[in-house]
Amino acid sequence: MSYRKVYEMENEQAAQRYELVLERVRQAAAQPETQERYADYFQRTAKFILLTADVLDMEQKGELDHRSMEECEQLNRCLYEDILPRSKSRRQTDETNKARQVCYETSYANPAYAEEMLGEAFGGPLCFLYAECRALIAYAFEGRLADMTILLELFVEIYTCFCDSSGTDGEEIRRILYWHFHDYSEILVTQSVREGIDPQLDFFTSIVQNADLTDFTYLYRYGEYISENERKTAQYLAQLPEERIQAMADTFTEGYRIGFEVTNKDLSKKKTVSIHYAIGFERVVRAAIQNFAKLGLSTVIFRDAVSSMGNRGHGKRGCYSVAANRQFDYDHRNDNAWYLDKAFVERRLEVLREAYEQYKDLAAVYGGPAVQEVFGEEPFAPVQKKEAAHYDEKQQKLLVYYANQSGQITNRYIKGEERSFTIIAYPIPEIGSDYEQIFAETVRLNTLDYMLYRNMQQRLIQVLDQAERVHITGKGKNETDLYVSIWQLERPDEQTAFENCVADVNIPVGEVFTSPVLKGTTGVLHVTGVYLNELYYKDLKLIFTDGMITGYTCANFTDEAENRRYIHENVLMQHETLPMGEFAIGTNTTAYRMARDYHIADKLPILIAEKTGPHFAVGDTCYSHAEDTKVYNPDGKEIMAKDNERTLVRKEDVSKAYFNCHTDITIPYDELDAITAHLPDGSTIEVIRDGKFVVPGTEELNVPLEM
Repeated sequence: MSYRKVYEMENEQAAQRYELVLERVRQAAAQPETQERYADYFQRTAKFILLTADVLDMEQKGELDHRSMEECEQLNRCLYEDILPRSKSRRQTDETNKARQVCYETSYANPAYAEEMLGEAFGGPLCFLYAECRALIAYAFEGRLADMTILLELFVEIYTCFCDSSGTDGEEIRRILYWHFHDYSEILVTQSVREGIDPQLDFFTSIVQNADLTDFTYLYRYGEYISENERKTAQYLAQLPEERIQAMADTFTEGYRIGFEVTNKDLSKKKTVSIHYAIGFERVVRAAIQNFAKLGLSTVIFRDAVSSMGNRGHGKRGCYSVAANRQFDYDHRNDNAWYLDKAFVERRLEVLREAYEQYKDLAAVYGGPAVQEVFGEEPFAPVQKKEAAHYDEKQQKLLVYYANQSGQITNRYIKGEERSFTIIAYPIPEIGSDYEQIFAETVRLNTLDYMLYRNMQQRLIQVLDQAERVHITGKGKNETDLYVSIWQLERPDEQTAFENCVADVNIPVGEVFTSPVLKGTTGVLHVTGVYLNELYYKDLKLIFTDGMITGYTCANFTDEAENRRYIHENVLMQHETLPMGEFAIGTNTTAYRMARDYHIADKLPILIAEKTGPHFAVGDTCYSHAEDTKVYNPDGKEIMAKDNERTLVRKEDVSKAYFNCHTDITIPYDELDAITAHLPDGSTIEVIRDGKFVVPGTEELNVPLEM
């Protein structure tokens, strides 16, 4: 059964409703019956909706698969032009024959512009409504008429309020939005669960498997914004020999297989894997699908969230393109604040349980994600807009509660002790003129000598396993001065506190890591500049007391309150505090050298950046929900440091054990003074001094640092 068959019945049932509501949209597009102040908003939004209706009509007639490149580019531009930043926009001739610039600065998707034009009472909710309507693009390309009907009805209901001669108010509009998401949460949540685990929903896999990948019009079949990044990536990969593409896919899928092997999990029990990738990498993904099939796994691919209901607020997952405008994404990251309350959260949790129960057989055989990330976008520091949606204190607590409860529900059906993952990253053309060289160098990074690093990292572990605590200090402008407490081993001949991480689930090779003991983990972690979850932080400083964050600041904004809110929302993820869930030493000095040679340190993804120096994760440990699964290093020693004082609470109250987030913060070698192991007898052993490895047997790690 294909995705079209899955949606067929729902579409047939909604067809009459769709035609009726579409006629009302046509009327709004032709001549809005509202006060003059709101007419432009409803007319422009209605015209956008009609454009997506044209796309749906083309999809139903099979015309989307047979367009010229010019037609594809023109439609893509029309769908996305009003959220593009001014630098990417174009000028358009309007009805009065005057040129105007179509761009985000003058779009009703921009909270600041919407409030300026529509007023404080209506600017926010109507901006949110328009942003939500942009999900129609995805629904239209997938032929999801029923889902389009639901959104069109929401638009028409709110439009009708503004047509009422007695008028409306902001509270009425907010009530309509609230009940829409409350009433349709069952449909939206159930769809989201199914999309993540059901291979029958094959819209994306059918593109990857069946498209002519030398005809680049296939890129526009997704319905995502297509930029030079997607086009040039596909063109570059198209000219690579098949054996090189296969080698990239093999690295990817073999990492996934080994992940099950090294954690003693039975891959034969699993039947599905989800692939996450950026559009343009279809040749590699096609080969990966074939590799997974040989392992007995069917592939699931879903779209990155298009509704506020599924928006994670940071990062992309599933199938996605490079953002049309990261400021747009940032402005709308908290859009569910418009309807988030206790009743909604409880309803959503209830629906989540029901959805997983409905699809429990699919959930049980889902093996976990295989993630391919991209990097190379120009660094982004967001503008904070007071007009954008923000969570109040109650909502922040509800988000933490929901993340905790939903994580438990998900783990009940997709068990952490039975699933695994793998993750790898490649550059995109935006990284600069050295794109092809950087791509080739990244491929080399992803295939560095496993045994060489394993042996050198084992030398580091032999020292670190003796430590009672480890002292990390920065140099120059870096103010790091931090002690990390280490798990004490009862049987050192059989046990270890650090995992020897060598390019299985976490590619490329190059780190040793542990879950710190919280008590005694105290001091200051500072980085002069770092990107976390695609956002820039200047002079990020976290203060730890017994493993928990007790203070934080950065220098992004002149207002200290803004700095703290920025960290609270995007690093602490709305929690009042987080534990240090991981302490690691990155050993991939080759990656560090690549970043320095090509001047791309600020563009590396955390996946690679964490290998270029010591790093510290705030949030859950790397063994979240799988602490009781026995894990061994290549030397046969069992890894003991999988818990900390917070995760151990799971044995009495699992709701207090996890934070459902994990953010790595790396100190680069050139900001690092020393890492010193402090032994129980009071003696010390240096691991790194002046940014160089000093443990005997690790000298080769310094070669890239000295070139």
